[in-house]
Amino acid sequence: MTRKVSYLLSAGLLAAVAAPASAQEQEALLQELAKMRGEMAQMAERMENLESQLAETKTQTETNAAEVKAVAEAEPSNDASIGFKGAPEIKSEGGWSFKPRGRLQYDAGIVDAPDSTGRDDGFGNDVRRARLGVAGDIPGGFGYKFEVDVANSDLTVTDAIISYETGNVDVQVGQFNNFQGLEELTSSLHTSFIERAAFTDAFNFIRRVGVGVTYGEGDVLVQGGVFTDNMDRLSNQNWSANGRVVYMPKIGDAQLHFGGSAHYRSYEDGNTVRYRQRPLVGFTSERFINTGNMDAESESGFGLEGAVIAGSFHAAIEGRWQNLDMPMVADTANFFGGYAEVGYFLTKGDTRGYKGGKFDRTKPANPVGEGGMGSLQLNVRYDRLDLNDGTVIGGTQDGYFASLVWKPTDYTMLLANYGRLEYGDAVFPTVTGNRDYGVDVFAVRAQIDF
Repeated sequence: MTRKVSYLLSAGLLAAVAAPASAQEQEALLQELAKMRGEMAQMAERMENLESQLAETKTQTETNAAEVKAVAEAEPSNDASIGFKGAPEIKSEGGWSFKPRGRLQYDAGIVDAPDSTGRDDGFGNDVRRARLGVAGDIPGGFGYKFEVDVANSDLTVTDAIISYETGNVDVQVGQFNNFQGLEELTSSLHTSFIERAAFTDAFNFIRRVGVGVTYGEGDVLVQGGVFTDNMDRLSNQNWSANGRVVYMPKIGDAQLHFGGSAHYRSYEDGNTVRYRQRPLVGFTSERFINTGNMDAESESGFGLEGAVIAGSFHAAIEGRWQNLDMPMVADTANFFGGYAEVGYFLTKGDTRGYKGGKFDRTKPANPVGEGGMGSLQLNVRYDRLDLNDGTVIGGTQDGYFASLVWKPTDYTMLLANYGRLEYGDAVFPTVTGNRDYGVDVFAVRAQIDF
């Protein structure tokens, strides 16, 4: 193209030369023409060089892009991915993960006790749990979990765990729930009643600081650990050991659960122990059965547990025998707690969750927001707690409970619970001195977690 322009300009100049002019003018025009043609030739050469360089650059760019694409396809990216399990969960290819977690449970209801006992009954309500925390994984098989409860403006640490997993073995160090049994280890998010069985609270099942090991292979789960005290009362003098074994086979579509646990705790000199319990709900401070403070050298206990989940139906049973060694007393004091329950989903396709030797999250087959109504479950339970033995008269409590649990979605729940508590040897007598009477309780819970 540049050469064509040069020829056109030359032709124009020749035409100008051919026009009438003096010999001197023609000579000057010819010299100017020769000069311009030389400059045009240089310009054409430069433009050809530029076009060649541009072609080489384009080829190199295409080559580089192909190499980058090949590398990207050959090597996995380390970019983080974000999923969602009730809350955002961040994971990276390197083995890191991070997830915020929390729960909010609000309870309200009525406790109705005989008027002549003088107890503070009637309406009550409570922020039962308001927890916030984080959990995740660290490269190399390590993990972490940290959670605090800020219910009722009291800040307490619930879980503070560093874990390590290798093969079928999981090791935990920090503060966490000990291995006391099915009911205690099932999260408060997944219980079928507003509170756990009476013996779990009466026998002081709480989180403690220690080290625990879990081994699981196939249908067998073995757990054991050594612990001191809860973080808010560390004495470094009291210590305990817990162990639990679970066999959890599946027969057809039915999930079976058989387990046993053992516990031993040693107390430093001068310690006392007290076993007592509320009437079903946590928003009352009244306890109608109570052993009072007892001098303690040690305590030991063992429990048996069983459960079955078959489609919409589930059943569970558990018993706990607690023995207290007291100084200057020849025999131990022996106490008992246990429960039996059955439950059934009224909504089609729903079943109770189970994982790792405990009940887990129920996931509605047809949740609200996806054309369904969520899951609806009806449960009934008998709950027994006996704090009488020998010279210790703490009282007995027989609970007859019914609950209706509605889960609109995986992470929301509304629960209604009625309970009738029959007391023997209650610590609060009526005006006539009667210690055998009944207390009625009705309560509801609204719950959300992430």
